[in-house]
Amino acid sequence: MEYLRRMWYKLLRTFLFCFDPERVHYFAMGALKTACKLSWMKSFLEKRFQPRGVGLGRSLLGIHFPNPVGLGAGFDKNATYLAELQVLGFGFVEIGTVTPVAQPGNPRPRLFRLPRDRALVNRMGFNNDGVVAIADRLYQFRQEAQKSGSPMASPRLIIGGNIGKNKHTSNEEAWRDYVTCFELLHSVVDYFVVNVSSPNTPGLRDLQQKDSLKKILVPLQEINRTKPVQRPILLKIAPDLTTEALDEIIDLALEISLDGLVATNTTITRQSLRTPAHRIEKIGAGGLSGKPLAAASEQITRYIIEKTGGSIPLIASGGIFTGADALERIRAGAGLIEVWTGFIYEGPGIVRSICRSLH
Repeated sequence: MEYLRRMWYKLLRTFLFCFDPERVHYFAMGALKTACKLSWMKSFLEKRFQPRGVGLGRSLLGIHFPNPVGLGAGFDKNATYLAELQVLGFGFVEIGTVTPVAQPGNPRPRLFRLPRDRALVNRMGFNNDGVVAIADRLYQFRQEAQKSGSPMASPRLIIGGNIGKNKHTSNEEAWRDYVTCFELLHSVVDYFVVNVSSPNTPGLRDLQQKDSLKKILVPLQEINRTKPVQRPILLKIAPDLTTEALDEIIDLALEISLDGLVATNTTITRQSLRTPAHRIEKIGAGGLSGKPLAAASEQITRYIIEKTGGSIPLIASGGIFTGADALERIRAGAGLIEVWTGFIYEGPGIVRSICRSLH
């Protein structure tokens, strides 16, 4: 039966891959949202995709996660599909990247598939509805979840808020954008991820330098301490950092007692790809995600854990498709794992499949 299901998804994926990736994304998630409005269909999907078994919960950052498999930022930028992603079994979802002011992102096309490499290239450019609209949407989601709560309901979905700066905000003033997003999302998310590592906003990665990072992170920590409930603050890092740059980030994280790191974002490298060079050249700039990123992301995960003795909590992301991939990162020291491109290629059963291997 499982073999037939996988074959069915491969056929469906082959059909969907004939169309523009961004349009397919909205079509597929719209179809899932419509299906979940039917109580019997929602129940069927929950039984089919949510992981089963005891012992799947994980505690990290002072938060209890229903299971260790999350969805990375960039998939549900505007917190539009949280209920549907919970139906598919995700233990946590990172929304965003959120910026203070709504912005359209980069011109289309801006999302590309590399099937031969099981990879994606994106240059979305932080397209989102802005922090006010997204905070309101998150509040409504929390309210509806409380109203519909019952002893048989799914565990509470953990939500991370991935925050960034607007494209036209200078790096000198970037800290203000992060503060704005932090303040407005604080009551509606469970933790924060500071994104200074996307390759698709000009100059953003320059903020990974130690002094620039300190200017952003310290004010967030100061604000956090004034709140009745403090939210963990993590930093998402690029896989393209030199060892020296990575050491500086680790030193800063230890110096200011940062709550954790997410390793890693997408890469700007294009090494050892099976996709023909002319196709890669035609696609152009953007962050590469998926299987080609796996080795670098795992290496950085191991380096951080060894360098810090495991004293900095870490969420592993990049090239995770299977239970075996997830086990490698967890054995390397990661507390949780995130998927994104793997979700596209493996399908809606990815959470249950990974959790089955981790159980």
